[in-house]
Amino acid sequence: MRPGNKIAKTNNNMKKDIHPEYHKDAVIKCACGNVIKTGSTKKETEIEICSSCHPFFTGKEKLIDTAGRVEKFKQKMAKAKIIKDTKKQPKIRKKNVK
Repeated sequence: MRPGNKIAKTNNNMKKDIHPEYHKDAVIKCACGNVIKTGSTKKETEIEICSSCHPFFTGKEKLIDTAGRVEKFKQKMAKAKIIKDTKKQPKIRKKNVK
């Protein structure tokens, strides 16, 4: 401790009856079937993606569709392409004949 620093010494004991129970044998279950044992305040946890099935770790491309977002995006892109293609066609101008 440097001279001049006045740090109050605190009691490092945790307060009683305010902390959740800690489970040393907690289980995390992934949708792919992978089971991970760890410590947690929850006895059991279910997740959708883990390191065994996540595209970043596996190197495989995987589309994760939540509430039809992928289909919605594909429809939106198809519609935009149709609009773009119709705008590319040249307009035919009629000459004013008197």
